[in-house]
Amino acid sequence: MWSGIYPAVTTKFTPDDRLDHAEMERCFGLLIEAGCDGLIVAGSLGEGPMLSQDEKIEVLKTAQKVAGGRPVLLTVNEAATRDGAALARRAASEGADGLMVVPSPIYHTNSQETVATLKAVAAAGDLPVMIYSNRMAYRVDVTVDDMEELASDPLFVAIKESSDDIRRSTEIINRFGDRFDLFTGVDNLAFEALSVGAIGWVAGLVTAFPRETVAIYRLMKAGRRDEALKIYRWFRPLLDLDVSTYLVQNIKLAEVLAIGTNDRVRMPRQPLSGERRAAAEKVVRDALAKRPELPVF
Repeated sequence: MWSGIYPAVTTKFTPDDRLDHAEMERCFGLLIEAGCDGLIVAGSLGEGPMLSQDEKIEVLKTAQKVAGGRPVLLTVNEAATRDGAALARRAASEGADGLMVVPSPIYHTNSQETVATLKAVAAAGDLPVMIYSNRMAYRVDVTVDDMEELASDPLFVAIKESSDDIRRSTEIINRFGDRFDLFTGVDNLAFEALSVGAIGWVAGLVTAFPRETVAIYRLMKAGRRDEALKIYRWFRPLLDLDVSTYLVQNIKLAEVLAIGTNDRVRMPRQPLSGERRAAAEKVVRDALAKRPELPVF
């Protein structure tokens, strides 16, 4: 159902901490122009936990305006299952193409609770669901056995695999074949995941470097592995910025330097400063200085 490059977009704010819809339209438009296959709003990179439900729906609508018919998914990452279900119903009423669902980021659910939460949110929205498995960030592992319990429900169509263990991708394929659309959700494991069978990439640094991200994916799909690997090796220091407590600030700084936007974040986050900012900026500037010429694909 879903495949390709799905950016986990950043949320843009005005200086007075309101949603900056005009800047989001511009930035989202760059992603669509570069050939991205869908958009995912209000995720971790999109500062979803810092947004009200009303704001999440507003960002969804902004993404829909520029998506050109490509799928737009809303992330459900509410602390309480009932709030996640309520947001899923709202997303459905606003025409979302699907949901990316995270078990409670506050309470660390066990397997029974994890499966029950995912089923409840899916049923409330009655939309296709991408299961977001990220034990590193949220301390909840949606295991392959948990996925087995969800596989009989046709609403669960995809998995964003972010366990940080590349072996998990093969385990999912061995267990389920093509039952789920398998996406990688870890930027600096993307080439490896695509090599072993992932059909999509929920990407972060794509928001600053969309054409390079799309090129890697399309070259891999065309069997042009060596050309994709050359770009990926250049990209790797940038992709490491995604795997950090400061991923939001890191990637927004990359956007400042690469696409001329701002790096405003919502408190308690603050933009990078001091040595941390200097180090991240050096990574981005070094990459920009050696930006590769992309092959035709």
